Amino acid sequence: MNALLGVIFHFIGGFASGSFYMPYKKVKGWNWESFWIVGGLFSWLIVPPLAAYLTIPGFVEIIKSTGGAVIALTYFFGILWGIGGLTYGLGVRYLGVSLGSSIILGLCMVFGAVIPAIYYDFNPVADKDTFSMMLHSGWGITVLIGLLICIVGIIVSGKAGVMKEKELSAADAAASNTEYKFALGMLVSIVSGVLSACFNFGLEAGQIMGTIANDAWKLAYPGQGEFLYRNNVIYVVLLWGGLTTNFIWCMILNARNKTFGDYTNKQTPLLKNYIFSALAGTTWFLQFFFYGMGESKLGNGPSSWILHMAFIILVANMWGLVLKEWKGVSKKTNITIIAGIVIIIISVLVVGYGNNNHH
Repeated sequence: MNALLGVIFHFIGGFASGSFYMPYKKVKGWNWESFWIVGGLFSWLIVPPLAAYLTIPGFVEIIKSTGGAVIALTYFFGILWGIGGLTYGLGVRYLGVSLGSSIILGLCMVFGAVIPAIYYDFNPVADKDTFSMMLHSGWGITVLIGLLICIVGIIVSGKAGVMKEKELSAADAAASNTEYKFALGMLVSIVSGVLSACFNFGLEAGQIMGTIANDAWKLAYPGQGEFLYRNNVIYVVLLWGGLTTNFIWCMILNARNKTFGDYTNKQTPLLKNYIFSALAGTTWFLQFFFYGMGESKLGNGPSSWILHMAFIILVANMWGLVLKEWKGVSKKTNITIIAGIVIIIISVLVVGYGNNNHH
């Protein structure tokens, strides 16, 4: 039952992540940087402490009692991940929901599994697996095979993107995605995929806060298993980093593009724009709210991350079909993008299988 609940929670989280960009498409007359930061204030500043307040008694005291080094490291990974989150928005903007999300999340999954292991080769930590150990174990080889499959999937998806760009006329491209730019989209998507994995590192860095919350809950409710909301206190600190990166960049864009007027422009549906941006930002945060719940039920961090990514890729591509992002391309191009997405999903499952066989 716990495993089933874990899968359901991860699906809800994946659905939230794969769907969060949809409300932004309802924003009218605002530039990207304006609606992105309004939504981001809800994602990173308003909703996380509200969620922690509702689920973890004394969460502020937990943060205050945590060592400065832990807070700083968690915040630092949040800054790096914030760059990844920022470029995620750009990747989706330039490639569309399905292709952009598939490439970014595939890379995020891969680097989230491999980079920590390489780090622990140079800085050994008790109970942490190194890249060398992966090379000399069955589960590790399986994870690395999954990595190679993912790279193949990304190459195939990229090929489909090039084919789409060649086939669509300027008018069709404008109707499908007004800002489709394959080369620029691929670049920001690769940066996003690598840096987005830092979220997982930030959770690891701030784990002591989650452990305190978990221990307090188990003391109050003995025999009830692991605390569903233990990660919510970590998110508060981790997402400060994401807010810092995104706020600075969006303010630079507002200044450069002279778009500060968006926030008060009465020629646009201001109330609707604020509501849809807030909805997008809140939906974005819910992915991690439910991720934490799913992880507490499955009890396997790496496999939880993989499952989470698999559901996000599936949902994002479902929206890509609903939005007809590939309308007007040839059957061959459609088959190519579907093949690329399927290969990425297979890679996610292979990495998950490898992690599940790791004892």
